[in-house]
Amino acid sequence: MEDGEEDYMSDSFINAVQDIRPGMPMLRRVKETFKKEEKQKEANSKNRQKSIKEQEQEQRDTALNIALGNENKGFAMLQKMGYRSGQPLGKSGEGIIEPIPLNMNKGRSGLGHEELKKRKAEEKMENYRRKLHVQKQAEKQTADLFKMRMKTKQEEMQVKRDLEKSQKACHQLDIQKGLELPREVWFWLRPSRQKDVAEQEEEEEE
Repeated sequence: MEDGEEDYMSDSFINAVQDIRPGMPMLRRVKETFKKEEKQKEANSKNRQKSIKEQEQEQRDTALNIALGNENKGFAMLQKMGYRSGQPLGKSGEGIIEPIPLNMNKGRSGLGHEELKKRKAEEKMENYRRKLHVQKQAEKQTADLFKMRMKTKQEEMQVKRDLEKSQKACHQLDIQKGLELPREVWFWLRPSRQKDVAEQEEEEEE
């Protein structure tokens, strides 16, 4: 093969041929634009000057992550009194090991505001629980009163049925003895109730 002629099977020849599939050049352009934007965002985030709050936070975190050394006067005093790093505080060795955490107030509210909000939320929850308890107690009392009324009503109806049965039995015994009228009015069942009692007895037998 001559030097002037290109090998059409070589990689250089294949890569030189443009992709003529529909939509491919546009897709490649979009991907390249997206990559450029990502690189620009990374560069901007690196070059962006940090705010004062961010700088203070980084300095605070860095300082808190460094253990106290002998140059700290308070730590030096503890070491003179026999304290060793990692040892619990106190004479009996039951104190804390880690320092008290530093809680920063990031908002504009004053000291104690978060505790006040927390206390109010707890009081609100307690009032809600109390109200719910009172409501449940009232519902229970209403249900108990309803059951008691129904029980009393059933007992009264049972007493009435027993009385009517007794009156009917007295009526039958008096008729067998040849009595046309009862000794007392309430000894016999009233005529208007005799039919109803007979129907009730038939229903009970069924």
